[in-house]
Order: sequence, then C-alpha cells, then structure tokens
Amino acid sequence: MPRYTVHVRGEWLAVPCQDAQLTVGWLGREAVRRYIKNKPDNGGFASVDDVHFLVRRCKGLGLLDNGDRLEVALEDNEFVEVVIEGDAMSPDFIPSQPEGVYLYSKYREPEKYIDLDGDSLTTEDLVNLGKGHYKIKLTPTAEKRVQKSREVIDSIIEEKTVVYGITTGFGKFARTVIPINKLQELQVNLVRSHSSGVGKPLIPERCRMLLALRINVLAKGYSGISLETLKQVIEMFNASCLPYVPEKGTVGASGDLAPLSHLALGLIGEGKMWSPKSGWADAKYVLEAHGLKPVILKPKEGLALINGTQMITSLGCEAVERASAIARQADIVAALTLEVLKGTTKAFDTDIHALRPHRGQIEVAFRFRSLLDSDHHPSEIAESHRFCDRVQDAYTLRCCPQVHGVVNDTIAFVKNIITIELNSATDNPMVFASRGETISGGNFHGEYPAKALDYLAIGIHELAAISERRIERLCNPSLSELPAFLVAEGGLNSGFMIAHCTAAALVSENKALCHPSSVDSLSTSAATEDHVSMGGWAARKALRVIEHVEQVLAIELLAACQGIEFLRPLKTTTPLEKVYDLVRSVVRPWIKDRFMAPDIEAAHRLLLEQKVWEVAAPYIEKYRMEHIPESRPLSPTAFSLKFLHKKSTKIPETEDL
Repeated sequence: MPRYTVHVRGEWLAVPCQDAQLTVGWLGREAVRRYIKNKPDNGGFASVDDVHFLVRRCKGLGLLDNGDRLEVALEDNEFVEVVIEGDAMSPDFIPSQPEGVYLYSKYREPEKYIDLDGDSLTTEDLVNLGKGHYKIKLTPTAEKRVQKSREVIDSIIEEKTVVYGITTGFGKFARTVIPINKLQELQVNLVRSHSSGVGKPLIPERCRMLLALRINVLAKGYSGISLETLKQVIEMFNASCLPYVPEKGTVGASGDLAPLSHLALGLIGEGKMWSPKSGWADAKYVLEAHGLKPVILKPKEGLALINGTQMITSLGCEAVERASAIARQADIVAALTLEVLKGTTKAFDTDIHALRPHRGQIEVAFRFRSLLDSDHHPSEIAESHRFCDRVQDAYTLRCCPQVHGVVNDTIAFVKNIITIELNSATDNPMVFASRGETISGGNFHGEYPAKALDYLAIGIHELAAISERRIERLCNPSLSELPAFLVAEGGLNSGFMIAHCTAAALVSENKALCHPSSVDSLSTSAATEDHVSMGGWAARKALRVIEHVEQVLAIELLAACQGIEFLRPLKTTTPLEKVYDLVRSVVRPWIKDRFMAPDIEAAHRLLLEQKVWEVAAPYIEKYRMEHIPESRPLSPTAFSLKFLHKKSTKIPETEDL
C-alpha cells in the first residue's frame, strides 16, 4: 500500500493510500482532515471543505496539480507539503526547505567514495563531502581500531568499573554512579538534554561537513563507539539524512556539545531531519523513507557522538578554503585595478622582494608580474603612460605584495592548525585500546581552532580594507583621471557612487566582527568547565568576514572592468583581458544607471566559484615555468598544477598568449 508523508502547518502526517487511482487533491484533503482531527480547536476550521490549499513536493518545491492521479504524480513514500491559502507563518516556523535549497534541487546521489581513517582528511576533502560530491566508507584499519576500542568499553561495563561518562553522570555529576540497567538511558538523556541550541539550522552543506568530520574522528578508534553504530551513522550520511543543528549554543569547551547533541538527536530518530527527498520532517519519517533505522545508543555512545570540536573545525574548514580562494583572486582583481589606474609594475621587481623574503609576499609579487609583465604580455594601456612623470603609486597599489602577502601566510598558518584538528581525537574520556584503559583529558577544548579562526578573520579582512581604498581611487576623478563614479553623464547618472558606499559599510562591519571571540571566557557547568574558547562564534564570524571580503572584491572587479570601458580602444594584458571577458559574460557595461545589486551578486558568484582564478591561472603558471630561476618556494596557498589537473584547465600555447 503506497504511503505519503505530508507536511501541514509544521506537523508531519503519515497518510496511507489504498487506491493509487486517487488524486493529489484527495491526498491534500485527507492530510488536512487528519490535521484537523488532531487539533482540539480543529485547527481553526469548521470542516475540511472550508480549507483551500495547494500541494507541492518537498524536493524542489514543485507545485502539483490537484487533479493528477497519485500513481502518476508521486513516488511511494514521497514527501509533500500542503500549503493552506491565507496562512501567515509564525516566526519560529521551520520551512520544509532550508536556505540555499536551490543548490539541492538538482542533487544527485554521488557514486564516488572517500575512505576515512581518522588520519588523512584534508580541508578540500571535507568541503567536497559537504557539497555532496562523495559518499563515505571506512578503511579496514579504521574498522579494526573502532572494534578494539569498543572492546575496552564492553569490559568496563562487564566489570562494573566506575568511569566518567560511561558509568557516571556528566560535568558536575561526574561522581554520581549510574546503575548498569540505566546506562543506555543515561546516553539518551545526555543527547536530549544537551540539544539546547538556538538560531537557524546549519544549511545542508555545513551539516554534511559536520557529520562527515564527526565520522572521521570516530574512525580514529579512541571514542569507544561500536562499529555497528558507526556504520549506521555512515549510512545516514550517504543517504544525505541531515539532522536539524542550530548554529548557536556552543561555547567551544567541553567541545561543541549543543550542536553535536542536535546532530546525535536526529541520528536516534528524534527532532527534525532534512534530506533532498523530504525537506525538513520528523527524523523518524526521514530515516524510514530512506530505509534506515534510528541508532539505539549503547553505553558511552551518546558521549562519543557529542564530545569534540567538530562544529568549530568544520565551519573553520569552509572558512579556510573560501579564504584561500578569495586571496589568490584578490591579486588578479588588484592587478586589473592597477592597469586601469595606470600604475607601474616596478614595485613588484624580484630583487625588492628578495630582500624581504616572506613566502606570501614573494608569491603575490610574482603573480602581479605574471599578469602585468609587458615583455611577456604587451599592454596598450601600459604603453600609453610609459613616459609619464609619475614616480610611484599609492600604497594600495604599490604595497599589494606586502599586504596581500601576509594574508596568504595567515591562511597557511590557520590551514595547518585546522588540518591537524580535522584528524585529531577530541573526546573525553579517551579510550586507549593498546593500554586497555580510558583516560580523562582536555582535547575537547576548542582554543586551538578558536584562536586560529580569530586570526584568520583579522588577516583576511585586510583584503577588503585595501580593496575599498582602491574602489575609492577608481571612483574619484581627481585620483583616477576617469569620469566621476565611472559613469557618463554624471549627475543624471550616479554610477558606482553607492556601490562604493556598500563596500565601505562592509569594511566597517568587518572591523567589529574582527574583535577576537576567543579572548572571552565564561565559566559554565557549575564551574566545572571554568574556561571555554567561544570558538563557535569565532568560526561563524570568520565566515561572515570572508563573505564581506568576497563582496567588496566583487565590487572592485566590476569597477575595474567599468574603468576599462573609458580606456578603450586600448587593451590591457592578455590574461587581464580574459578576466574582463569573463566579467562581461555575466555583467554588461554600465552605460546608464540600472539596478546594480544583481551585477554585484553575479560578480560575487564568479569569485565564489573561482572562475576568475580559473581564467588567469594558466597564464600565471606558464609564466612561472618560463621564469623558474626567479621562482621561490611557494606558500601552501599558491597555485598548484594539481588544481589545474582537477579543473582540466588548458594551459594556453605560446601563440595564444
């Protein structure tokens, strides 16, 4: 008998259907009837006949025709939503789909796998797992370690040994011994009580990263989880069944307890859960729809699922990867601005930077040379002011290697810490199978990633700060020798006037966001946990800072391309012309005033998807190959041929340059 799960006003109803010839309209009416029946006040309706509604799929939000037969319109056990006309959603209503659902409307179950062993996960791997590019499986070595670790827990239970979190309460209740017959209840109570977060749920990509990272840590074999339970969790990940995890509530010690508890709550079939098939629904329905059973927690397993720094670290992983992407593209955008402002390339001379050999500085100067070297890439714009009387440029142009360079080095430093954290055991107590014992420690404390991500926010912000000043130079006719605000008929048209204000507003907001959260600590858990990292906020605000940096550089990219319009018919270097062409493929020149926000969003999307880097990178690498003697060791954020291989980007032949 077909069955459908129907969402009505925030409640989920299982509606069986004995006759597949019945229609979508029947399903909607039957769901509303059941909803009214369950409400003391009939949900505010006199009868089903008073209700006017639409029915849509939860996956993709496509509207259904009420006259279509169910056997044609829907699959068995599909999730649908009844939208009652005239409803006003309450502020705390959970929609069937999270923010950014358009990214998942075309979700396809991945075919490839990543093997997790707890030791070798990279930031790139975790981001790809978040995007749904891979499923997960354990290595044989990881499986053996997990089994050995569980044997220690089983022996503790059998011998009735008193061990924190296994046969005792938690935090202030660490000295309270729990009867053997209540050890499973202890773990369930732990998960339920600690699921106390608030705020919006993590978007699917971030929840997938969080779940994947927790699986990786459990795979190390120091948590005491059973292999059976861990494989159940992996099955849920592979089916993209993602629990409702509020973004706020962690103080970053003892680990990210609140968000990880929400994660575990969904795994045991309680609370809300999301999948591409269902949207948001009760976890038990989502799991059932995918043929999965909720986890039944054994002793220690609730604690194993919720104790660690994975919320901070998974968000930090996204922050590091996005920071790396925008940092290398910032060099390209700044080079384009320098061309438009008719700057000189002398400040990027190899010998200057050899005297101050910071890795990031050397790499940024090299990128500028690779994009602007007139001997390699003739530029008509550069040639037009070759004999001008200007001696040197403003700092925002001349000092890009020094300013952008330290950002690159900051990212490399933070990436190293985050990579170590990705593959670290952060439980308490730790289970040492080789010693046959458990030891309490403090690896759950989030100070390492918290401090690193505060540092990342401070470092990456400078890209926006210097970019906003370059936008000012582009828009100010006394500094650029271009029309005011980069538009013809100034006065009638305002051009980039308020786009620059937006950039200034974002930079100012970043100044507040860059205040380190990790300098704060509040004692919690009755002074048992008397020093905490506040790393959750460090991670979330780092992502906000990075987004603002991306948006400011998107505005600069648009302004630089608009400046080129006033220098035509002169052309810039070949790689920068390619960047200009890329931008013009999504944003047309600014002839007169128009709605600008979509243009900024389009340019932002180019940077998010690293399209600007993909266009320029082949030229940078070809220049590198031809100037190997002057090359220095690259920073970890520097471009690699591995990236080229992954993107299948063709390096232009000499005649193309």
